[in-house]
Amino acid sequence: MRNALLFIFLFLNRSSFAQDEHLIQYAKPIVGTDKMGHTYPGATVPFGAVQLSPETDTIPYEVDGHYNKDVYKYCAGYQYGDKTIVGFSHTHFSGTGHSDLGDFLIMPTTGKLQLNPGTADHPENGFRSGFTHAAEVAEPDYYKVKLDKYNILAELTTTTRVGFHQYTFPKSDEAHIILDAVYGIYNYPDKNVWTYIRVENDTLITGYRQTNGWARTRTVYFAMVFSKPFNSYGYQNTSKKEVYRGFWNKFNFNKNFPEIAGTQIKAYFDFKTEEGEKIKIKFAISSVSTANALENLQTETPGWDFNEVKNNGQAIWEHELHKIEINANKETKENFYTSMYHAFINPTVYMDVNGEYRGLDQQTHSGVMVSGVEPRFTNYTTFSLWDTHRALHPLLNIIQTRRNQDMIQSMLEHYNESAEHMLPVWSNSANENWCMIGYHAVSVIADAVVNGSLAFNPDKALDACIATAKHGTYDGLEYYMKLGYVPEDKNGSSVSKTLEYAYDDWCIAQIAKKLNRPQVYDEFIKRSENYRNVYDPSSGYMRPRMSDGTFKKGFDVLNTDEPGFIEGNAWNYSLYVPHQPEELIKMMGGKKRFTQHLDSLFTMQLPDSFFANTEDITRDGIIGNYVHGNEPSHHVAYLYNWTDAKWKTQDHVRMILKKMYLPSPAGLSGNDDCGQMSAWYILSSLGFYPVAPGSGQYSLGSPAVDKATLHLENGETFTIIAKNQGDKNVYVQKIILNGKTLERDYITWLEIMNGGDLVFYMSDKHR
Repeated sequence: MRNALLFIFLFLNRSSFAQDEHLIQYAKPIVGTDKMGHTYPGATVPFGAVQLSPETDTIPYEVDGHYNKDVYKYCAGYQYGDKTIVGFSHTHFSGTGHSDLGDFLIMPTTGKLQLNPGTADHPENGFRSGFTHAAEVAEPDYYKVKLDKYNILAELTTTTRVGFHQYTFPKSDEAHIILDAVYGIYNYPDKNVWTYIRVENDTLITGYRQTNGWARTRTVYFAMVFSKPFNSYGYQNTSKKEVYRGFWNKFNFNKNFPEIAGTQIKAYFDFKTEEGEKIKIKFAISSVSTANALENLQTETPGWDFNEVKNNGQAIWEHELHKIEINANKETKENFYTSMYHAFINPTVYMDVNGEYRGLDQQTHSGVMVSGVEPRFTNYTTFSLWDTHRALHPLLNIIQTRRNQDMIQSMLEHYNESAEHMLPVWSNSANENWCMIGYHAVSVIADAVVNGSLAFNPDKALDACIATAKHGTYDGLEYYMKLGYVPEDKNGSSVSKTLEYAYDDWCIAQIAKKLNRPQVYDEFIKRSENYRNVYDPSSGYMRPRMSDGTFKKGFDVLNTDEPGFIEGNAWNYSLYVPHQPEELIKMMGGKKRFTQHLDSLFTMQLPDSFFANTEDITRDGIIGNYVHGNEPSHHVAYLYNWTDAKWKTQDHVRMILKKMYLPSPAGLSGNDDCGQMSAWYILSSLGFYPVAPGSGQYSLGSPAVDKATLHLENGETFTIIAKNQGDKNVYVQKIILNGKTLERDYITWLEIMNGGDLVFYMSDKHR
C-alpha cells in the first residue's frame, strides 16, 4: 500500500510545467451549476470517493404513494435558491438526471436538541438553519458557510476517502453534533435497509448503512472521529416495529449505549464549547468494512490540521487544472476551468487505500498485484456511460490517459463480477442501475484500443464487448439481432435504441479490425448499418417500426415525448448516425438538402407543448429545435463538416458556446451528466470534438481561446493557437499543423499525443 500523503507529494512534484497562475480561482463550484441544480458546491478532490456538500432540503421521493416532481431538483442535494441548510452529507452525484446517495448527514447545532430537520417554511421547528450566499464560499475542495440559526461557521474539505469538517462554535453548554443516517437523496421510508452505529470510545464512531435505492444492494461503512471527546450521546430510532428483537429490550438504547441498529436512526453527540472553539470531524468511508474505513482515515488524514488538508487538496486541483493552460478573457477562463472542475469529479474512486473494494458479486476484491503492494489498477465507479462516452471519456483519453485506462479496467472487472456478464450501462457502488440505453462501454473501450491507449487486455475487452452486444434479454436486443431493429410494439424507445446499438456495433467492429479478428469485424460492421432499418424515406426521418415491418402510424417529428425516442425527438435523433455521416447525408437527400435540414434545426421555433412532458428538456437548453441540454445532439453542429458549408460548424459551435454556458449560477443549459456537458465545452473551446469516439479522429471546429497548452502524461506538449480569434472572428481561414497546412477537417488522437502545434488563422468572414 502506498502512503497517501507521500503519493500526493510525489504527484505534485513530478510536474514538468510551471504553475504561475492559480487556476482554481476560475473553477468555482457554484458558478456553472445547471438550470435544475443537479450539480453541487461542496468539497471533493479530483475523482474523489467522498464528495462532501450541503443539503438544502429533505424532499421525499414519493408523496401519498406518487412520484414527487419536486424531488428532481434535488439530484445533488443543493438548490441555489433555497434559504436553509439541513446538514452536510458525504456522497453525491454531479449533474445527473436521476439520483441516490446523500450518505451520513452531519449537522452542528446549539441550544435545545432537535432531531427533526423541520421544514423550509418553518425552520424553527427543526435543526435546519438559515444561511445567505453572502456568507458562503465555494472553491475546489473547500466549502464554507455561516449557519445563522446557531452562529456556527461550517467549513468542509476532503481527501479521496475522507471528509474533514471544521465547525467554529459560540460559547455553549448545549452544543451538539447530529449524525443523521435517515437522510438520503431520492429518499423514501424503505430505502434504508439497515443501519448500524457503534460508539468505540468518546471520540471514535464506526458503523455502516445498507440502502435499496437506484443502487439496490449498496453498503457504505464509515469511521468517524472527533477532535475532542463528547460529554454524552444518544439516538433517535424511528424504525418500524420489529417482529422479533431477541432479548435486546433489556437495554435502554436511547442514551449513552454503545451500539444501535435499525432502519431509521439518528445519533447525537453533546459537547460544551467556548467562544470560537473549533470541533473537527474526520469522516472516512469504505465499501468493504469499518476497519478499512478507519485505515483510510488514518492513512489520508493522520493529523488534525484542517488547513493542511485543504491546501493539499487544492494543490491537487491546481495540478489537474494546469493540464490544460489557456489564454483567454476572464469569462472564457471561468467557463473553461469550471468545466474542467466538473469534468474531473466523475467517475469516482471506489477502492480503499489497501486496494480492496466490493464487487457486483458482493465479494471483496483487490486491485493490488498479488506479488507486490503497488496497485494493479485503481477501481472506479459512477459510470454514466450514455452521457460520458460522447466527450468526457475521449477528453480523459487525452489528458487523463492513465485514469481512463483504469476506468476501462474497472468496466472489465464489472463485466467479470456481473451476474449478467455484461459491461456496465450505468453503474454505481458495485451495482448496475440499468439507466438509459445502449451498451456504450464499448465506445470507451474502442476509443482506447483504436488509439493504442492500452493498459488492459484488448482481446478480453473485445470478448466482453461481444458478449454484451449479444445479450438477448437486454432491452430489445433479441429483436434487434433477429430483425435488424428494435420494434416499438415489443420494446419502447425503439428508434433511439436501434440507432445507439448500431453505433456501438460499429465501435466493436473497429476494435475487431484493430485486433485483426475479421469474422467479428464482418458481423458487427454489418450490424452497424441497422440504422437504415428505421429510416422512413416517405417522411425523411427515423421512425418507430413495428414487428410486422410497418412504420408506426400517428408520428410527430417534434414531440420530445413521442414513442420510439428517449430524451429527444425524431428530428434530433434522425441525425444520430455518428459513425457514418456520409451515408446519413446520402440517405437524407444529399449535401444541399442536408445542409438546409440542419439550418432549419437551429432556426425553427419549438413550441413549449412539445417538451411539456419531459423533465430533461427545457427551453433553456434549446436553440431552435437543437437540444443542447441533452446529449444525443452534441455532435450535430459538427455535421456541417461533411457538407459544402463547413463554416457553419464554426459559426454554430461558437454560438452554442456563448449561449449554453454562462459563468453564473444556473449557467449550464441542462444536466451536466457527470461531466459530459462540461467536456463538450472544453473540447469545443479548444477547436475540436469527437463526433464518433472510436474513430481516432476529432472533428475541427472554431477555438474560443487565444492559446491552449495541453500537458500530456507522456511528457509531450500540444499547443493550440487561434490567431485573431474573437466574438466576431469565428471563421477558420487556414490551419497549420506542425508547420504544414492541414487539408482536412479533423485531427487525430495520435497527432495530439505526439505533441506539436496546431495554429488556426481566424477571420470574421467565412471561406
